[in-house]
Amino acid sequence: KGVMLSHRNIMSNVDQIYMILEFYPGDNQFLILPLHHVFPYTVGFILSLTTGVTLTIARSFKSNELKQDMQATKPLIVLAVPLLLEKIVQGIERELKNQKGLKKGIIGMFSAIASPLTKRNIRGLSKKVFKAIREALGMDQLRYLVSGGAALPEWVSRKLEIWGFPILQGYGLTETSPVVSVNPPKRPKNASIGLPLPGMEVKLIDEIEGVGELVVRGPNVMVGYYKNPKATREVLSEDGWFRTGDLGYIDDEGYIYITGRAKSVIVTRGGKNIYPEEIEEKIGESPFVEEVLVLMEKNANTGLDELVAHIYPNFEAVDEYCQKKGEMPCEENIYDILMGEIKKVNEKMADYKRIRRIVIREEEFPKTSTKKIKRYLFIQKGREVE
Repeated sequence: KGVMLSHRNIMSNVDQIYMILEFYPGDNQFLILPLHHVFPYTVGFILSLTTGVTLTIARSFKSNELKQDMQATKPLIVLAVPLLLEKIVQGIERELKNQKGLKKGIIGMFSAIASPLTKRNIRGLSKKVFKAIREALGMDQLRYLVSGGAALPEWVSRKLEIWGFPILQGYGLTETSPVVSVNPPKRPKNASIGLPLPGMEVKLIDEIEGVGELVVRGPNVMVGYYKNPKATREVLSEDGWFRTGDLGYIDDEGYIYITGRAKSVIVTRGGKNIYPEEIEEKIGESPFVEEVLVLMEKNANTGLDELVAHIYPNFEAVDEYCQKKGEMPCEENIYDILMGEIKKVNEKMADYKRIRRIVIREEEFPKTSTKKIKRYLFIQKGREVE
């Protein structure tokens, strides 16, 4: 579907963002994402033009070239997607594991205590201890590291906060030009998608146990879908409320949390809702997991439907683990290693949310231009899990 965005839609969103985040002439913003996507187009390109910010466009998504480009430009603002941030976190963790002696002990001890420190807004110490990490990436001058385009796993934002990165998670859609909400820099809750932008109205509909579909209204909401009035009517009411298709809840302070997509929810025969993104985030915390997709599939032996985790492993981390354990060749042990990780996750999950089987992939999942897995290529609609 083509989305029709007016000049008013886009420029109102620029104004809304400018009220929350600081952009000044001469600042340097580093852009990684392709400009045909509305997130980098509005927040990167148009906002830079209107505020006099210098815009640096990355050569590619390759990690070595990104690192070189950021080291050369020392950006103040970086727009990123969760996949990139996950790879940054995994790379830093590998480097920290290679530290030795006293330095490794000090870093490990501080990492353990830094999480509660960040909750008390005592971030200066984190910035000093982990400054060398940010300098190595060319990210030591950052004012904002903005994550958008997909949901940022909480474990990723938590690690970045501990290491002193000024991470801010936001939320938006193409239909909203795109930004709906962002975490305020002085009081972020990065497990959330932040607070609504000025001029945005947000509410929940069809709530079940406090979780409902997010609907939004504001000057940045689209005109409609191009030559598709039927599809427009399905999501956009006459009084301007847009149905996002995302499920979530709002806390007492107005911060918004996303639990998953309405289309991907799995409903059990007992009437329980399973949000696969919630389970995927927990599995994704494992250093041995590069990518994961949780689906419902029929068991060929029992005929019953069950939750299955399709995993693209972090082969480098798995090989390193096998070498240390002396369990070579690693190919014979990878299944047991991953099942051990799944067992840890299952122990923290209600029985109906537990993974019953895994499938190991040899290749990455196909993704969109903003590096989101194309779930629709795999999801089985209208099925129930036993």
